Amino acid sequence: MELIQNTPDLSAYLAADEAIDHDHPVVRETAARLAADVPDSYAYARAAFEFVRDTVPHSQDAGDPRVTWRASDVLMLRTGICFAKAHALAALLRAEDIPTALCYQKLDVVHGLVAVRFRGAWHRQDPRGNKPGVDAQFSLDGERLAWTPDPESNELDYPVLYAEPHPAVLRALKTAPGRPHLWKTLPTAL
Repeated sequence: MELIQNTPDLSAYLAADEAIDHDHPVVRETAARLAADVPDSYAYARAAFEFVRDTVPHSQDAGDPRVTWRASDVLMLRTGICFAKAHALAALLRAEDIPTALCYQKLDVVHGLVAVRFRGAWHRQDPRGNKPGVDAQFSLDGERLAWTPDPESNELDYPVLYAEPHPAVLRALKTAPGRPHLWKTLPTAL
């Protein structure tokens, strides 16, 4: 699948916004702590991915009813669904000048992940968190995502790389009073 930037301006994939608030002190402090222990940007990207995947539980898996959507809140509260975890990872990567896009899959509902730009190409990564049957890994040599869409079930990978969260996703996250309500309002397609 060819990944398509929704804007040709690569600097848009480094920008901060209300959800990917990489200028927030919590994001900056976390990024600095992770960067101190690695030799280069590739190792940093892997460390940031593993940090979000492994230390921020997916709220569904953890039974946490809270809904987070802003990267700094995800890192402070240590909870979030796939979209929120993608926002947190994007913020950590952008804080260290690694171009990062948001991308999506259509499964039963829309699923969120990120793409990082290395070696002149985009590489999708899925920080949703591992569990039995899910083994997402950071990889620049072939995708190791949580889910592989099943075309026979009308599932698919969306090829668009967004510089900002998709408006339908962000609206659902921002307006949900809790995760049970969010499950009823998540988009089923983009």
